[in-house]
Amino acid sequence: MSPSTAPDDPTLLVHAYLDGELDPAHALELERRFASEPALAAERDRIAALRQVIQQQLPREAPPPGLARRIEAAVGIRQASSQPSWRALAASVLVAAFVGGGASWLVLRPGPDSVADTLVAGHMRALMSSQPTDVASSDRHTVKPWFNGRIPEAPRVVDLAAEGFPLVGGRIDVIGRAPVPTLVYRHRQHLISLSAIPGGQGLATPQGQIAGYNVLSWIDNGITYWAVSDLAASDLDKFAKAFRAASP
Repeated sequence: MSPSTAPDDPTLLVHAYLDGELDPAHALELERRFASEPALAAERDRIAALRQVIQQQLPREAPPPGLARRIEAAVGIRQASSQPSWRALAASVLVAAFVGGGASWLVLRPGPDSVADTLVAGHMRALMSSQPTDVASSDRHTVKPWFNGRIPEAPRVVDLAAEGFPLVGGRIDVIGRAPVPTLVYRHRQHLISLSAIPGGQGLATPQGQIAGYNVLSWIDNGITYWAVSDLAASDLDKFAKAFRAASP
């Protein structure tokens, strides 16, 4: 990607960076921004983790037999001809762009599970990082004020140490370019990411599994809570019940 064609949207730049489409100068400039802009670095990690989940859940399949022949016939390219006309070549480019763009839309279009997939990707990114939280504390009176000024409304934070789920800290994840508060709890050696999304956004199925992680969601007072962990489903359900029953 040349300097004259580099987009201004940082998210597009991140996609181009991960695709290896940026020229060395722009790639170096973006890496410097990653180092100085935590939100942009988090977006890079989120997109990379989401791609990993997509690759795991949607493995590539071989094209059906005869697809190339049907495309050639549709755009007017004769296999016997060694030098197709410029009109046929232009048509083939348009068909390839349409097919490629359509495939991308099918994979990346918003759907009922897109929020869950993104939150699982954020949980995976946190597990892979040296620190799964932006603020590390077991004191809810430290964690809750940390969110003030960073998001429109601080989440409900409760102390569940007595129930076997001590608070570890909190972080900010990104859902559809919107910052979302995520609390991190621990049960033995397992971490639980609990995200709070206003307005009941993205509630599809109350419980399921994505990429080997259990996902549990519920709505309280207009807030959709999403819990993600490699805990057993029964233990994650105990956590959700303890959180809902606890006093703020």
